Amino acid sequence: MQPVVTVVVPTLAGDAALLECLASLESQTLAGIQVVVVDNSGGGRARRLGADRFGFRLIENKVNVGFGAAINQGFRLMPARYLATLNDDAVADPRWLETMVQELEKQPNAGMGAPRIVMAGTQRLDSAGMLLARDGSSKQRGHGETDERYLDTVEVLLPSGCAALYRGAMLDEIGLFDEDFFLYCEDTDLGLRGRWAGWTCIYTPDAVVEHRYSGSAGRASELKAFLVERNRLRMTVRCLPWDWLLANALWASERYFWHAAFMFRGKGKASEFRASGGSGLKLPWLVAKAHADLLLSLPRLLGERRQIARTRRMTSSAFKDLLARHSIPLRQVAAL
Repeated sequence: MQPVVTVVVPTLAGDAALLECLASLESQTLAGIQVVVVDNSGGGRARRLGADRFGFRLIENKVNVGFGAAINQGFRLMPARYLATLNDDAVADPRWLETMVQELEKQPNAGMGAPRIVMAGTQRLDSAGMLLARDGSSKQRGHGETDERYLDTVEVLLPSGCAALYRGAMLDEIGLFDEDFFLYCEDTDLGLRGRWAGWTCIYTPDAVVEHRYSGSAGRASELKAFLVERNRLRMTVRCLPWDWLLANALWASERYFWHAAFMFRGKGKASEFRASGGSGLKLPWLVAKAHADLLLSLPRLLGERRQIARTRRMTSSAFKDLLARHSIPLRQVAAL
């Protein structure tokens, strides 16, 4: 009999937070789960830490293959009816998987599940699903807010890859994570491909995960800024409707304006980047670098867009209506 859920935990830091994460998986109330830890450290950090004492399957990569590739490795090694992703700096409530699986089993067209992710040590949300801006920037729904407004089970656009549940039947149809993204936006790309194919996403507030926000990847760095922008551009070509794609430069320019405005006020991601030691003048260079990468990758990305279109069941008009219901203003993206 096929296992119910495979949980894949990629790790790069391989530090004490990983042990807390794995202990929370050992305490899950759902029967029929299997766990794969994918060590991307290149140096066997997870084994040296003692992560193998949990008895979970361990994959040790010689180099960092990235988030999506690590998740795919784990699920291909141990397939199941559902795939769950969990960051190595997150701790899951014992009923996390049981609650989410029960909710998706009620709704056969639900291909994805989003839990209530709270920031560790606070009473505030990290994510209650994801939102999308017109330029393709994705942001956590409810991030930084208290959770009183987010206690109802509702449909959301897509889950955060920090902690998510994906139906195996959906993945068989649309494919796994795109490994070329390496890190950031691959969850948005997968979620939008699922929505185009007619699958929905259910937010389940009773499924709770505590997250040390950006503990594993760092809060701001040149590499993160470049990858986020590069992958946003890749995702827009692969997944957004044509009219949104053609207007993308205009909408992105509006977001850049707000990033600059908020940076001078000491707010937002651009300000955080400068506070971490980066130069505000470096950001335009990273944006230009991301656009240069887009030009070089464009023929391949357009080919991938055609492949994705073969799985679409939703019309472009219906898809735009869906995005409008789960949108976030560009000004707010820059402010968060």
